[in-house]
Amino acid sequence: MTIKTAIIGRPNVGKSTLFNRLAGRKAAIVHDVPGVTRDRKETDAKLRDLKLKIVDTAGYELSKGDHLEQRMWKQTERAIKEADVCLFLFDAREGLHPYDEHLAGLVRASGKPVILLANKCEGKLQEDSIHEAYKLGLGQPIPFSAEHGLGLEDLYDALKEFEPEAEAVAPAEISESEQEADFPDDEAYKKRPIQLAIVGRPNVGKSTLVNALLNDERMLTGPEAGVTRDAITTEWAWEGRKINLVDTAGLRRQSRIESSLEKMSAASTRHAAFMAQVAILVLDADAVLDKQDLTIAREILDEGRALVIAVNKWDIANRQEALEKLNYKLATSLSQAEGVPTVTISALKKEGLDKLMRAVFKVYDRWNIRIPTAPLNNWFQDMMDNNPPPLGKNKRRIKLRYITQAKTRPPAFYIFSSNPEGLPESYLRYLTNSLRETFDMRGIPIRITVRKTGNPYAEKVKKSRKN
Repeated sequence: MTIKTAIIGRPNVGKSTLFNRLAGRKAAIVHDVPGVTRDRKETDAKLRDLKLKIVDTAGYELSKGDHLEQRMWKQTERAIKEADVCLFLFDAREGLHPYDEHLAGLVRASGKPVILLANKCEGKLQEDSIHEAYKLGLGQPIPFSAEHGLGLEDLYDALKEFEPEAEAVAPAEISESEQEADFPDDEAYKKRPIQLAIVGRPNVGKSTLVNALLNDERMLTGPEAGVTRDAITTEWAWEGRKINLVDTAGLRRQSRIESSLEKMSAASTRHAAFMAQVAILVLDADAVLDKQDLTIAREILDEGRALVIAVNKWDIANRQEALEKLNYKLATSLSQAEGVPTVTISALKKEGLDKLMRAVFKVYDRWNIRIPTAPLNNWFQDMMDNNPPPLGKNKRRIKLRYITQAKTRPPAFYIFSSNPEGLPESYLRYLTNSLRETFDMRGIPIRITVRKTGNPYAEKVKKSRKN
């Protein structure tokens, strides 16, 4: 059974460092600048035999009105409400701060169990701060260092008390392995969660789209550009299909990125996009497929990911002009994945979302396609009959023997030839375009590699020479 654990505290006390320590990897951005974390970030973790669902939260800062800090607190407040236990961190080097005392009062009012951690406690100089922490009214503080892993045993003992008792599970009528046997191997991918990343430039509505899909104010949004700083994954389902929905920070041109924090945010976004299976590129309807949009799209396709384009803010757009510009840019600047699905939406008004998700699953199915060998080679022979390969470097016609699909996700093919040297890129593009059209693989990257086959008579010649 899993213990849902919210990590809370004021800015720069080490919450994200503890989050990464428990996760066993760099799951959250850590920086010296206070207030890096803004959204709730969740991941599964283990502490010895304890299974945890840990939640990193924004640092608490007192604010009123519709300011960013107030919206951040609303997200933290929700994390506290949904948690089984809260880990309250304070900085033992600096001692207690008025924000620590104010937040402690809010946590006590919530009624949630709290484990108090005196972080950055690497030496004996922090003993006064530890004793002072009793006045927070949150129990005995545990001397701790998230950066160096000190105090994890004491934290384990404290969390062990909140481990739920295992519930008895009724035996299933059909075992999971028997259920899987009913599905052919080629369809097994449909049972696995789809890793779906939402990417794009800053302030195009990525977080608003995530909230609209989830039908929940899960992500922090606002008129400020660059609100999202880290990739945030949320488990979700659409029409019974499991999805890991990933919101990401906006990507600006590399030449405009100066701060180390924005560089870390951009790296987090690119990692999320390149690890995704499908990426939704969100565009602003008033500025579709500008240079930065095209750069993002090409990077996604070059990494072999499936791509869907969502034109957001369609409810207030100059539609005719936007469509003409989009179609022109797709035809001239994104030819490596002809037929990329394009859907017009309004994330704010929740319009076009069903159409968007249908496009996601359609392109995901294409990305997983496996073509049987017989029809694949029948198509291949027809292509060579209609347009034979050109002459090679040795002025002899290049002989392409057969084709086979090497892998899916994305579809990759090997063409075997005894003399592949000099086969021009134009002929490979001819085969790729026909393959995409014939087997309905529009909108996904396709990889074709020409490999040299061995001489079937080479071994006989070798034996005859020995004799």
